[in-house]
Amino acid sequence: MCKFRNTMKNLVEELKWRGLYHDSMPGTEEQLLKEATTAYIGFDPTADSLHIGSMVQIILLLHLKNFGHQPIALVGGATGMIGDPSGKSDERNLLNEEQLAKNVAGIKSVLSVFLDFTSDAKNAPILVNNYDWMKTFSFIDFAREVGKRITVNYMMAKDSVKKRLSGEAGDGMSFTEFTYQLIQGYDFYHLHKYYNCVLQMGGSDQWGNITTGTELVRRMNPNTEAKAFALTTPLITKADGSKFGKSEGGNVWLTADKTSVYKFYQFWLNTTDVDAVKYIKIFTFLDKNTIDALIAEHQEAPHLRVLQKRLAEEVTTLVHGKEELQKAIEASGILFGNSTSDDLKQLDEATFLDVFDGVPQAEISRNDLENGIDIVAVLNEKSGFFKSNGEARRALSANSISVNKTKVIEEFQLTTNDLINNQFVLLQSGKKNYFVLRVV
Repeated sequence: MCKFRNTMKNLVEELKWRGLYHDSMPGTEEQLLKEATTAYIGFDPTADSLHIGSMVQIILLLHLKNFGHQPIALVGGATGMIGDPSGKSDERNLLNEEQLAKNVAGIKSVLSVFLDFTSDAKNAPILVNNYDWMKTFSFIDFAREVGKRITVNYMMAKDSVKKRLSGEAGDGMSFTEFTYQLIQGYDFYHLHKYYNCVLQMGGSDQWGNITTGTELVRRMNPNTEAKAFALTTPLITKADGSKFGKSEGGNVWLTADKTSVYKFYQFWLNTTDVDAVKYIKIFTFLDKNTIDALIAEHQEAPHLRVLQKRLAEEVTTLVHGKEELQKAIEASGILFGNSTSDDLKQLDEATFLDVFDGVPQAEISRNDLENGIDIVAVLNEKSGFFKSNGEARRALSANSISVNKTKVIEEFQLTTNDLINNQFVLLQSGKKNYFVLRVV
């Protein structure tokens, strides 16, 4: 984890060179330079974890803390019941209370990996759930106290609403989703009142919701000089214009139960050169001089992928820790390095399957292995790795066959002693042709 400094340096300037700044309300930069400022970002519990698309906002909170300000992470137990229409073309399915509670707990757990909510520091991070103050708010009270302050005209002018109502996106908008920006706006008012929070941050698609919040803070404090500011980050995309945060298997999650550490590490390792230049500024806390030096080194020898390796190491360490990073590096070496049978046997089942994802597989009976089975039979009739016994024998004679990364000869007998995790055997022909036997 990065080391934080308690200073009042220019946060906006830092965000700009990193590519983390999109827009802000007038006076925001001055406010952040003037004094320690409390700011918040909301995370809606649409799932029981967060994926790397949410990392931009988590990193924004960390930079805020790094620069001496106080971050508040808000989990939307209330807003999650409704669904944010921003950037969505269709109405979201409503979650039941059981699923919502599970999601809220999961997101709190993820955020706690990055932010120490138990710290006694002056600017210690704060974790809140908007359900705590919305659950006792009656509809009539909300309509009178909040709904009265913002006109329908104002709400309909927001892009997220206009696109849905005009038919540009989806089939219109329900009243439920229409009220979302009012509830998010009230969150800002509540945090302003009870935590002296004067800044709300989020992705650029949240600008409409955030500015509704700043407006509500001012209108619900008509007799005071209530300060309320907004700052947004750009939506991250890949160089080819495709959506960031997805791999072939779907979202890249921040918890190992949904995306293994190996696959997480590989995602960053496989980024393009153009994206790596952008991502190392956004997703790491390396300083500008270090990043500029890495980019220059990478440009001199792109084939060494210096930039991607450092990016993958930094982000994997931030999310999963150094120990898990080392395991991911070792697992990556299984395919491309000089690994041994012992290295293979260190892999747990999930990582083994991740490493050899897409490699052809076949099943073999455990009974066949009890007394040992001829390697030629294994390579041909038991697996189909080779089309004939003759082809298998020629490969063995050429010394190109390995079992669990160890070269074998034609007299070799495969037994249960050769199993990885008591259920797998890795066959290999040459350097790159792999085959997995699963014992049943």
